[in-house]
Amino acid sequence: QVQLVESGGGLVQPGGSLRLSCVVSGNTFSINTMGWYRQAPGKQRELVATSTSGGSTNYADSVKGRFTISRDNAKNTVYLQMNSLKPEDTAVYYCKTTLQTSAWDSVRMYWGQGTQVTVSS
Repeated sequence: QVQLVESGGGLVQPGGSLRLSCVVSGNTFSINTMGWYRQAPGKQRELVATSTSGGSTNYADSVKGRFTISRDNAKNTVYLQMNSLKPEDTAVYYCKTTLQTSAWDSVRMYWGQGTQVTVSS
């Protein structure tokens, strides 16, 4: 069993900041990528930022320079620091990871339940 639990969402004014956290627990033999995606009402889910086990990061153009992804491998946790938030950042933010539950398992994808971020005055 693998569980992803996100936290840190909420209501913030434009220009404000939030920090999202996602803890991965359970049979986490080897975690590969960790990342954040978001889905606004009526839109498809889109990539926000990802981080590989090797330390590479990737960001959506719309958040470059404003959002920072980081991870604490010892705690199986990934963070998303969001600064200079805009109303268009309003969405449900989902954590995603790819990992093996054992040395004999293939790499599988897991999603969290999502956390709401609302940017509004």
